[in-house]
Amino acid sequence: MATGALTQPADTVTETVLEFPDNFLLIDLCGEYDRNLTTIENSLGVQIVRRGNQLAVIGEDGSRQTAHNVLQSLYGRLEAGRSLDPGDIDRELRMGPETVRGPAGPADQEELFKGDGARVEIKTRKKLIEPRTDAQKAYVKSLFDNELAFGIGPAGTGKTYLAVAVGVNMLISGHVDKIILSRPAVEAGEKLGYLPGDMKDKVDPYMQPLYDALNDFLPGKQAAKMIEEKVIEIAPLAFMRGRTLSNAFVVLDEAQNATTMQMKMFLTRLGEGSRMVITGDRTQIDLPRGVNSGLWDAERLLKNIPKISFNYFSAKDVVRHPLVAAIIEAYEKDNEN
Repeated sequence: MATGALTQPADTVTETVLEFPDNFLLIDLCGEYDRNLTTIENSLGVQIVRRGNQLAVIGEDGSRQTAHNVLQSLYGRLEAGRSLDPGDIDRELRMGPETVRGPAGPADQEELFKGDGARVEIKTRKKLIEPRTDAQKAYVKSLFDNELAFGIGPAGTGKTYLAVAVGVNMLISGHVDKIILSRPAVEAGEKLGYLPGDMKDKVDPYMQPLYDALNDFLPGKQAAKMIEEKVIEIAPLAFMRGRTLSNAFVVLDEAQNATTMQMKMFLTRLGEGSRMVITGDRTQIDLPRGVNSGLWDAERLLKNIPKISFNYFSAKDVVRHPLVAAIIEAYEKDNEN
């Protein structure tokens, strides 16, 4: 583990020196062309100078101490045999250091939430997923704790991505027998006309975001086989009518585009041994004028029912390109005026 010593120059700027015993891990910590250090510098307003196997962090007390803690935590992650990518650095900057365990074994609910400071981890066949904001962490926990959970907030906050990851985790760990992913087939402000092909060809463009998330967690051939064998179903909301969904992990994406009747129909599909996640963004409703959003009605009617959780995200939880958060904030401010 890195060791740190604090020196106090005459002026108000202080310097922390961290020493790292493994130069190879230090190279990974710094990143190609020191890009990881640059990210930390730009985010916290500090200067990081590399001196052999040491990093000197220069800056005001609060920012310097935060950078010190982030560097130690990231190095500890590397010592534990974990990878380090931009998302991991972003998470440390947003959430602060947490307990880092060794290389992950089989993930179940108890392991995911071991200890107050332990990391929340979602194990899939292709990668280990870790929430990058406090809201995401609370959301993932609620998906394991509740049979019905809502994730409401702007685009890019990981609502659907994390829900599908939890679904894959529950499937491969034997907690459910199948995954069902659905969304309303509503055009986002444009007319696509009559699409060619059979029914699957017509609805697949609407379902593509769900395929994208799924392929991030399962090898391509395995995902295709599971879809072919109906272990994983990806279908429009209209296809859910008349079904009872038992022993399944069910996700309804873009729920703001479900009507009140469609939402009621979908919610009442919940069967024994199943978990259901509803995700949506109230600012992106594509329903015709005068048609109420089922997501809004569900939130109003169900918010006081025990064992139904509502998790909310804001622009600060956006984990896409930083410009996405700025764009969302600009539109939110305009709507307030």
